[in-house]
Amino acid sequence: MTQELAMDVLIRQRLRGLRLARGWSLENLAARCGLSASTLSRLETGHRRIALDQLVPIARALDTTLDALVEAAGDGDVVIRPEAGHVPGLTTWILSDEGALNGKVVAKMRITAERPAELGVHPGKDWFTVLSGTARLQLGERTLLVHAGEVAEFSTMVPHSIGAQGGPVEILSILNHDGGLAHLHGPGPARHARGPAESA
Repeated sequence: MTQELAMDVLIRQRLRGLRLARGWSLENLAARCGLSASTLSRLETGHRRIALDQLVPIARALDTTLDALVEAAGDGDVVIRPEAGHVPGLTTWILSDEGALNGKVVAKMRITAERPAELGVHPGKDWFTVLSGTARLQLGERTLLVHAGEVAEFSTMVPHSIGAQGGPVEILSILNHDGGLAHLHGPGPARHARGPAESA
């Protein structure tokens, strides 16, 4: 199947899928976009060539955009292939596209005893769950142990650090906008080596 034909099929599937998702018959959509039901049927089934001047009113009627209808379907926005970033005692994998998830960033981290315990502060909140091992969470004067399957959420205006207790620990962390800026946006190549727990 050529790329052009594959895109043609995809557009037809999107048209039909959006119509059915709204519970509309061909006649319902026809009344909203100014095309006949038979024309819409032929477009959906591939018996009529898709023309730009037909897609615009259909997109408007379906409350979508022309760009959304003709957007290529690749796996780049579906499958994320994270690369590991390293600093002493910390390996970080960024698991979400930056700017996705309403400004939140998801990262997996492996922390070992070599990681220096430096307390840091920044606006916002941090959230993490322990995948394996035990995390040592320092919050000001308090030290909390967070075990596998447990979750910690805390204000990052409290001086804090996350370390490993009794062996390596793996955590999954979600940072809000401020936390992401504080932990993930360093200069140059260090950017991918830094993670949500770098100053945490």
